[in-house]
Amino acid sequence: MLRKIVAAVFLYIASLGANALEYTDAWVPIGEAGSGTFLVQSESFVFLAFFVFDQNGKPVWYSCQLLKDANGNYTGGLYASTGTYFVLPWDPSAAHTVAVGTCTFAPSDIYDATLTYTLTGQQPIVKMIQRFALLPYNLAGNFSGSMTGSVSGCQNPNSNDASFRGRYVLAVTQNGDQSAGLTFTFVDQLHNGLVCTVAGPLTHLGRLYQLNGQLSCTGPGVNTGMSPVTINSLHPTGQGIEGHLTGSAGGGCAVSLHFAAVELVNN
Repeated sequence: MLRKIVAAVFLYIASLGANALEYTDAWVPIGEAGSGTFLVQSESFVFLAFFVFDQNGKPVWYSCQLLKDANGNYTGGLYASTGTYFVLPWDPSAAHTVAVGTCTFAPSDIYDATLTYTLTGQQPIVKMIQRFALLPYNLAGNFSGSMTGSVSGCQNPNSNDASFRGRYVLAVTQNGDQSAGLTFTFVDQLHNGLVCTVAGPLTHLGRLYQLNGQLSCTGPGVNTGMSPVTINSLHPTGQGIEGHLTGSAGGGCAVSLHFAAVELVNN
């Protein structure tokens, strides 16, 4: 019974990943080292703060409070704040935040966005920004989880599955920020014995990795050969790992599969 409950929880988590895009990260304008943006997302609300330089080359901070619109962008007010000189005890009466314009964060994909802000009475400032990577994350380990998504366009119509669901154990190997390999060994009744491996180079962007590699699957009556796939939003979570796999699975099949798993800890 416990295994069934755990499987149901992971299927639910994986299905949430199909619709939820998370932009919380450090972002930088492309080619402009020294300035940047910090973004924290809570559902459809985004708090964004960015540090730039004034006409005298002095650092200045602005913040934005943004709500998601019908186009998937986040728009709202631009604010400037003043307060107590940092070496003195904080004086609440000296803290002031005033609206000074408008701001828009418009993601073009999960890794890149356009930041547009306009101070009242001035021309809009438009910056192409990208997630900023710090140290490598450790993805390697052994995990247990679930996968949900779709398999479509197969030459054999019986291979299509508009509501794919599967449980697996997952082994991940990693070579720093250079490359990684993921081996999914399925254990649910419908896919038991199916083993799929994805391996290829990594691109590290902020809190996320992108893996562009090759997928191969073997199992009872299955041997797909090698097919190109991409894993986007690949990242460690507090308890494991998750990502979104898209591409070809052989036989004309196109896959779009979200996966989430928790790490198996040896006691």
